[in-house]
Amino acid sequence: MTHDHHGPELLPTPAQTEAALNPPAGRRGADLVLETLDCLGATTVFGVPGRDTLALYDALRRSHLPYVGLRTASGAAFAADAYGRRTGEAAPLLLPTGPAALAALPALQEAAAASAPVIAVVSQVPAAGLGGARHGHLHELRDQQASFRDVVKSVHSARTPAQIPSAVAAAWQSALTVPHGPVLVEIPRDVLAEPTVIPVVTSLDAMPEDVVPRPELTAVAAEWLSTADRPAIIAGGGAIRSDATGKLRALAEKLTAPVVTTVGGHGAFPRHHPLSLRSHLTARPVLDLLEDADVLLVVGSGLGELTTGGGGFHPRGRIVQIEADPGKLESHHPALGIHADARLALDALLDTARPRPDDTAADRVRETLAAVARTRAGNFAHPSEPAPEEALLDAVRRALPDAAPSFWDLTVLTGWAWSAFDARRPNTLHSAQGAGAPGYALPAAIGAAVADPSYPVLAVSGDGGALHSVAELATARQYGLDLTWLIVDDSGHGYLRHQLAENYAGPVAAAPLDAPGPDLVALAASFGVTAASASPETLGTVLGEALGAAGPSVVVLRVGAGELGVL
Repeated sequence: MTHDHHGPELLPTPAQTEAALNPPAGRRGADLVLETLDCLGATTVFGVPGRDTLALYDALRRSHLPYVGLRTASGAAFAADAYGRRTGEAAPLLLPTGPAALAALPALQEAAAASAPVIAVVSQVPAAGLGGARHGHLHELRDQQASFRDVVKSVHSARTPAQIPSAVAAAWQSALTVPHGPVLVEIPRDVLAEPTVIPVVTSLDAMPEDVVPRPELTAVAAEWLSTADRPAIIAGGGAIRSDATGKLRALAEKLTAPVVTTVGGHGAFPRHHPLSLRSHLTARPVLDLLEDADVLLVVGSGLGELTTGGGGFHPRGRIVQIEADPGKLESHHPALGIHADARLALDALLDTARPRPDDTAADRVRETLAAVARTRAGNFAHPSEPAPEEALLDAVRRALPDAAPSFWDLTVLTGWAWSAFDARRPNTLHSAQGAGAPGYALPAAIGAAVADPSYPVLAVSGDGGALHSVAELATARQYGLDLTWLIVDDSGHGYLRHQLAENYAGPVAAAPLDAPGPDLVALAASFGVTAASASPETLGTVLGEALGAAGPSVVVLRVGAGELGVL
């Protein structure tokens, strides 16, 4: 019996044979890392240098892969995260052993929460120091991999140069199989520096695996949705990452089902569509409509804390949950759980669900949005006027081109943006909503600006969070990136100040949240970056000018302490 071979070609071409027999001189284990990444399709490498990764930087001189170096390990990881989110490609990240690797963990946790494909190539102490031996090497950790296992999607290691291509290829496949996520490749520094006679890497198979829905599950889901009286849809970030927004809209229209998007799902459904409940997911009128649905379709969301307002969501009808991460299926509510890529599952539902004519769905949406507006207005001193926070978001929206991405630290203004910002394109609004690590916005904007220089990029931070990443202004200036950093200066950690006042008794002034900060305009200028201050009244004009200018810029919006409120 014979078998046809459908995998990668096993017989080398004459050119491959010649290259294999005559590899370039001076190659080391580190060259195999970069050659493998190049072979698999990497387009840009991020990182911070360190003594244990110098062999990688020597190999970069022999590689044509572009390298973007940041000032901090967390900044490099945030940048790689944003690059992966914006492009859908795996973003390689080079990190030295020990402190730098550990400093990147919060950013990798953010990438894991956002399903961003990042390949962290981390050095290790020499191989002889592994396995429990304690040689006192600089940066030595008893088990560096253990520090990563609860954060990354998978862990891979190479202990000889020959193991490097397979380890990197396995990591690549893992990072790009849905749900995407960060992965670790650990290689001792002596293995990276070891000369090698292994031929240049030119052929590897690391195609990600499709996560296909089971047909018996989609058949039941389609029947439920087709016969529902009051269907509704919650769309999360998975709908965007799987490029399923068109199918989502088609299914919503076929079912005449209202759609609300999560924090991570901004832009998954057109904001001004007649069936759109926008992103007001934690507003009581919207929750009432969703809880009253007899069939609720959840696409690409685990229904976590930010999605449900801390768990105050109690649906009474049937739930169909499409999710690529099996650990999130039914993690909060009993459901017909469909483990699948959102695009493939929605495609199956579109093929099998029957049209549901319902002329009242759009009316329900309008009534619900009106109730949301009334509820919000009741919280304001002047109900006839927009809230100050909404006015600021409108100014940002007018200044920012529709297709330009924005990246938001956890600030008071970000809390409002989660429900009120008009993300006019999918995959344009990103925030530190997973790990909640401070200092996310600026380095993430750097990664996005590298990914696509055709649009300006906006970063938004508070004055507290800004000091966590201000060093990356040097990176933005070094590469001449077209990004603008909006810093909302309320003289303290405004978001935490509000949370403290709302949830704990006692004198708020006694908390260390109001320490005076530096002159942020002068600080930015000291990096050689154009900086300007703005008031709420001038924000739109000042921000528009900054976004329209070439190169990096900073806009400092000064507001009084407590002037902006938590939604």
